[in-house]
Amino acid sequence: MASLISVLACSLTVLSVHGLYSASDDVVELNPSNFNREVIQSDSLWLVEFYAPWCGHCKNLAPEWKKAATALKGIVKVGAVDADQHNSLGGQFGVRGFPSIKIFGANKHKPEDYQGGRSSQAIVDAALNALRSLVKDRLGGKTGGTDYGKQSGGGAGNKKDVVELTDDNFDRTVLDSDDVWMVEFFAPWCGHCKNLEPEWTAAATEVKEQTKGKVKLGAVDATVHQGLASRYGIRGFPTIKVFRKGEEPEDYQGGRTRSDIVARAVDLYSDNIPPPELQEILNEDVLKKTCEDYQLCIISVLPHILDTGASGRNSYLEVMRMMADKYKKKTWGWLWTEAGAQMDLESSLGIGGFGYPAMAAINARKMKFALLKGSFSETGIHEFLRELSVGRGSTATVGGGALPKINTVEPWDGKDGVVSIENSVRVHRCHSLLFSNPPFLAFPQLPMEDDIDLSDVDLDDLEKDEL
Repeated sequence: MASLISVLACSLTVLSVHGLYSASDDVVELNPSNFNREVIQSDSLWLVEFYAPWCGHCKNLAPEWKKAATALKGIVKVGAVDADQHNSLGGQFGVRGFPSIKIFGANKHKPEDYQGGRSSQAIVDAALNALRSLVKDRLGGKTGGTDYGKQSGGGAGNKKDVVELTDDNFDRTVLDSDDVWMVEFFAPWCGHCKNLEPEWTAAATEVKEQTKGKVKLGAVDATVHQGLASRYGIRGFPTIKVFRKGEEPEDYQGGRTRSDIVARAVDLYSDNIPPPELQEILNEDVLKKTCEDYQLCIISVLPHILDTGASGRNSYLEVMRMMADKYKKKTWGWLWTEAGAQMDLESSLGIGGFGYPAMAAINARKMKFALLKGSFSETGIHEFLRELSVGRGSTATVGGGALPKINTVEPWDGKDGVVSIENSVRVHRCHSLLFSNPPFLAFPQLPMEDDIDLSDVDLDDLEKDEL
């Protein structure tokens, strides 16, 4: 009996770590393997939450989401995606923070963002309103244009979505493009190519929708355009290659079904999504939302503008943007502030008024942080973040055990700093007072310093404090 209880306890622990929902809930757990079948190919209206298990707001929403799912059972489908684990699905639908709720109505490839309240009543009301709109559209003869997605074994996609590539247009269309290309090299007589054609066509249409045209599918008749086939070493048919601008083409090693091709295209799209926004900490809301909605928030404290000028500051910001791009698949927020603008924040992170630029990574759910100890450079920050991404590196508790008070400040105008006239007058007055004749203040005369020869002092014997 005791062993059974232990097993159950372990099972519950695993469940609590890996997700907010279970099979006993009326919330449908969605993932890359069932999302297309359950949601995209469905005639039902879907409300889908994209969440992360560590997200505080997601945990608060979970009981309300379950209540809404139970109330809407048999009327509207309610699902949830662990987008921390299945980040390709989150990237596919532009999820940038947690929780994000999407309404999948008539056009399943273009869901609407839910902007309502987080109570079960507000969620149910929004679902019923969306359902009424869907029914009204159907009465009016409108459709979502997703019939091709209901074909499970190679749907009737639009053949125009597969770009015909030739010796003449290949370089201009593919190699010079900023988009990602998946290119099939085929022969008209090839049986495997004939089997692939409907899958490739259906995938091309779906990929166009899901990646907003950023991933394209093309086809080359290698028996006609033998120059291209020779250039890329085509030896068998069909051969599929992936082309990204400025990179060597890579062989596609996935399956040959529409869903396999679409899944790979979505991954390629996720690789090319824009990096997260780098924000200046202007008020408490910016810090709170970023640090509470993301797994980590990366904060840089940059030198005062009078110390670096605009060019120096922009060079630091550019390093941060490069790092945000490199780690864009991570659910991290990126923030910066000027030295002295948020002293409570600096104090809580132990930065304390020196050593600028500085960087800290905060885990708001644990109130732990780690400090960059290397150089504020692409190499130094990469080493720091790489250690964090694999769970290594020393951490400390945020001072006070909570996010500190944040001052509301004006955004940087992008210009060099200017010393104000008021401050200049104060400095001039202090100078006049200190050095006027007779002096305003009298300082004791300091003793003359002697030159000390340290050549006979063993510095290793000196007592020193450990950090």
